[in-house]
Amino acid sequence: MRTLRTLVLLTFIPWLASCADTGYYLQSVGGHLRMMTAARPIATWLADESVAPALKQRLMLAERIRRFAVTDLQLPDNASYQRYADLRRRSVVWNVVAAPAFSLTLKTWCFPVAGCVGYRGYFNEDEAHAEALALQREGLETSVYGVPAYSTLGWLNWAGGDPLLNTFIHYPEGELARMIFHELAHQVLYVKGDTLFNESFATAVERLGGERWLSVQGSALARKEYAEFDARRRQLRALSRATRTRLDEIYKQNKPPAPVTIEQVAMKKAAMQDFRDDYARLRSSWGGYAGYDAWVAGANNAAFAAQAAYDELVPAFETLFERQGRDWQRFYDAVRQLAKMPAAERIRVLEQTTTEHLSG
Repeated sequence: MRTLRTLVLLTFIPWLASCADTGYYLQSVGGHLRMMTAARPIATWLADESVAPALKQRLMLAERIRRFAVTDLQLPDNASYQRYADLRRRSVVWNVVAAPAFSLTLKTWCFPVAGCVGYRGYFNEDEAHAEALALQREGLETSVYGVPAYSTLGWLNWAGGDPLLNTFIHYPEGELARMIFHELAHQVLYVKGDTLFNESFATAVERLGGERWLSVQGSALARKEYAEFDARRRQLRALSRATRTRLDEIYKQNKPPAPVTIEQVAMKKAAMQDFRDDYARLRSSWGGYAGYDAWVAGANNAAFAAQAAYDELVPAFETLFERQGRDWQRFYDAVRQLAKMPAAERIRVLEQTTTEHLSG
């Protein structure tokens, strides 16, 4: 493992040397190395008599899901998700997102591999909140949220790849499958600097793949559990999408250098209150489920904009999948062709695909 650490550090040092924010990059490298050090092959965990039977069952389920990802979804077959690590915390990293008080455009940070993205991740939750507080002092709205997994985009498969983690291994079966499919999708394609395209593509793969897994591999209980959870998620996302649209219309009236008006402040306040009132009514139909309460309580421009990256283009990707005859390889090839286009053009083509599908 010492050799592995050395190799990984040698990989990252050229980046660190070129970056002013060396402290941030050091915490990123250090956090990732600690995760890799904690990871052991699944076979080792299964052979360990001290490991709880429940965890062993989940690891075996994850193995089956990974095989399905390769054989049925044509996702990469490599070192990723063949090891497991217990990080003894609830999230692997905490992301900080920020946006102006009257805009749904995320602040971006630029990184050597990922390009410019609308979030900044920390392996320490306190450091994430400290960054958020500093951004708030600049007048930005911020949101900090825990992330159960992230992808190294296949760059570190030579060093063991992305491991399964305690942060998501006990998810319901359908959600566990979606998580693995989502992260592997990033290894199929990642466009530097285009968070919306990347996350919407991976989310489409996870949704389509998750439904396929449950239909051919899942138990009746797993399908029922997933259907209930996904119905709530779709309802919340529809409500959030409607609120984003409303806020965007309000913000369009305030293009710099025009000052924010009292009327706009009041309209924004009313939109946010309506969002929370509508959520309360929605929640009352969920039989006591409170899983989204914290997110709704802290929802702001940053939170809405971050969520948009994960679902804004998903319908378009799902339509593209149908257009390719539900053939995974053809779908991936079509997405790769889109990725070669300038950002604005690929978004236009994707949106046009959806419009033509609806009109046809």
